[in-house]
Amino acid sequence: MKRFSKNIGFYLIIIAIAFLIAQYFISPAPVKADLSYSEFTQLVEAGKIDKVTIIGQELVKGQVADGKEFEVNIPGTIEKVEQILQNNEVDIETEPEPEPPWWASILGYLLPTILIFGFWFFIMQRMQGGGNKMMSFGKNKARRHEEDEKKKVTFDDVANYEEVKEELVEVVEFLKNPDKFSKLGAEIPKGVLLVGPPGTGKTLMARAVAGEAGVPFFIISGSDFVEMFVGVGASRVRDLFEQGKENAPCIIFIDELDAVGRQRGAGVGGGHDEREQTLNQLLVEMDGFEANEGIILMAATNRPDVLDPALLRPGRFDRQVLVDKPDFKGRKGVLEIHVQDKPLTGDVDLDILAKRTPGFTGADMENLANEAAILAARRNKKEISMLEFDDAIDRVLAGPKKKSRIISDKEKDIVSYHETGHALLGELLEHADSTHKVSIIPRGRAGGFTVNLPEADKNYVTKSELIDKVTSLLGGRVAEEVFLDDISTGAQNDLERATKIVRNMVTDYGMSEEVGPLALGQKNGDQVFLGRDLSKDKNYSEEVASLIDKEVKRFVEEAYDKATRILSGNKEMVEKMVTELKEEETLVSDDIRRIIAEFKDDYEYNPDDEADEESKKATKNTENTIEKETDDLDSKLDDSTDKKININLTD
Repeated sequence: MKRFSKNIGFYLIIIAIAFLIAQYFISPAPVKADLSYSEFTQLVEAGKIDKVTIIGQELVKGQVADGKEFEVNIPGTIEKVEQILQNNEVDIETEPEPEPPWWASILGYLLPTILIFGFWFFIMQRMQGGGNKMMSFGKNKARRHEEDEKKKVTFDDVANYEEVKEELVEVVEFLKNPDKFSKLGAEIPKGVLLVGPPGTGKTLMARAVAGEAGVPFFIISGSDFVEMFVGVGASRVRDLFEQGKENAPCIIFIDELDAVGRQRGAGVGGGHDEREQTLNQLLVEMDGFEANEGIILMAATNRPDVLDPALLRPGRFDRQVLVDKPDFKGRKGVLEIHVQDKPLTGDVDLDILAKRTPGFTGADMENLANEAAILAARRNKKEISMLEFDDAIDRVLAGPKKKSRIISDKEKDIVSYHETGHALLGELLEHADSTHKVSIIPRGRAGGFTVNLPEADKNYVTKSELIDKVTSLLGGRVAEEVFLDDISTGAQNDLERATKIVRNMVTDYGMSEEVGPLALGQKNGDQVFLGRDLSKDKNYSEEVASLIDKEVKRFVEEAYDKATRILSGNKEMVEKMVTELKEEETLVSDDIRRIIAEFKDDYEYNPDDEADEESKKATKNTENTIEKETDDLDSKLDDSTDKKININLTD
């Protein structure tokens, strides 16, 4: 309704033009006889027409004896028609040809101009976005947040992030009760930047602030500032802050700040004039000569690394609040919020679901609850059970089931042994994440999948855990080689992940004894459009690069050998699990542990044996090194002696 009222003038012009055109081209017509020129002459000669009116040089009007009016267009000259009429004693009246109304001639000049103007207006609407108005390029597009009380989002609707809430509650308190802080000499913060990965709830947190604040809350996207015309973005920034001053105290929220706040002068060949002018104006408005009292600027981004340093300094964005992926407690809290309006069966355990979803964001958890509800509806259930949540997790992680895919017996063998290798190593290795579920049902691009369940969220990972993870990743390839005497392409992703982990261990984490505790390689080489290096700077010699490759290969080969020893020493366990996996297609943790328990007495692998083996290998390497150094020393002494003898002989 508001949009219509703003455009009412434009609509009135369109209606007026349509009315004039209709008035010009359409006029009421009397009942007419459909006469051709030959029929007209026949009626005249038959004496059925007594009187006619000649209009101009081409039209004759009259009335037939039966009372019907007619109009006839005259082909040729009017003198011939007059002669026929006079010969048949028909009364003739003449009228000049009517002139068009005065407005019609004006419309003839204006209509093309109006059409051209309308076409230009339509093009500008398309270029600027449908919501823009023709003459308001410099006006900001901020929308005032007005939410229904029933749909209002508050901090109670946001699970976890207690530290974030404390920071934002303080901002709201600043706006509601500024005297409380001003008495102590505290100044209201000018900017709050919410930083975090996509889907963690930055915009939701801003909506919660809007619900709690009780002050005007304006929302705008960073992309709404930047247009094709230089200077438009800066004008919109000025207009935005003027609007904020009129409604102070208030909060302005800019979503996706990196769209306008990217580092200036960046990119191959220079920066973007329009975006940089917009950013400069934003910097001035936030902390320039004129103070913006009572305006707090909130912003959200998942790319703080590309923002201009001047934007992040104190005085502009005084507070940078990290909204990270939720931990176990946070995931459970998010699930509780998203399932509170959904009917659940008694077997749904939110603790298990939270454990099974490490790394999930708030958006992922919301999607999980929605997928479970969709699956329950598809199965004609009235409540959502744990089975739907379990299938929803598999669907989110691996994709939907491929029910129509036909799998040959040979391919089924490959997938079964491959996934069994992953699953058993997850249970048998001391530092690996335990196996929660293994399946040979194709999902997405995967022929089968294994789900590992960590005991708890981890902020740090040890070297032993990384090595066991690599060993578990290589278990699929090892199982194929040991039990099928062949290998397939199914281990491609496993090899990529294992190699990446090992290379990071060597170059980033300093976990290689040969390379040492060094961090090797520049990390900003791939960010070309920030004006940084076009290629990754190795910052190490070719000799060190060769050593890195050798260490990466050594770590992978040792993990591969370790996986081979474990699976080769427990062949009966592997065969038993493969058999059940082929029959059931999916095994859960209880099934896997039951199989392991059956062969517990025959389990031949012991981490202490592995330590002894490593000790023996290290001792052997040391002996080989000492032997090699001794041989080199003897060789040098022999060369020295030979030279001495030669010198003596020469003397």
